[in-house]
Amino acid sequence: MKETKDLRVIKTQKALFDAIIKLMRNKAFEEIKVADICHEALINRSTFYAHYNDKYELLVDFIEELKNTLLKALEENTHIVNTKNYYMEMIRLILDHVELKRDIYSSILMSNRSSIIIDILVEVAVKDINKRIEIDNIHKGNVPTDILVKFYLGAVTGVIMDFLNNKNKYSKQELLTYLDELMPEII
Repeated sequence: MKETKDLRVIKTQKALFDAIIKLMRNKAFEEIKVADICHEALINRSTFYAHYNDKYELLVDFIEELKNTLLKALEENTHIVNTKNYYMEMIRLILDHVELKRDIYSSILMSNRSSIIIDILVEVAVKDINKRIEIDNIHKGNVPTDILVKFYLGAVTGVIMDFLNNKNKYSKQELLTYLDELMPEII
């Protein structure tokens, strides 16, 4: 039987996640106090501490939830014709996710946590790529898979960070068009 969370726990977690996002838009994470989070979430400190030991544990939980939503989005990448097609669809799904949750990613960026965003994107994409390599054998080249993955993800992560930092510079579709031109047919 699948374990379900109590609705009160879900509501409290959502309120805390929303509060941390809102607060990080205006302050560095290090400047945010548990009291600030509780005030913004409209909960008592005792409720906060019933769920988390400190604000860092809340941040870790929040980031794990963000990773899980991105992993779930990448599961939609099922129509793999070739390696290039797989990577382009993965990039599109990541950009869709980032665009949909732009306020969250922007809040993390404003809090000088760009390394967290890079870690999220790379960790999730590496998991998905490794899963696809095992299932569909999408990579058949001479370059070791770990080198290939880091090479392309480094470039894609850079483009996504630019997409977040420069909201109106290029549309998502323009980026996908440019990346499609850059991506070789045989990887």
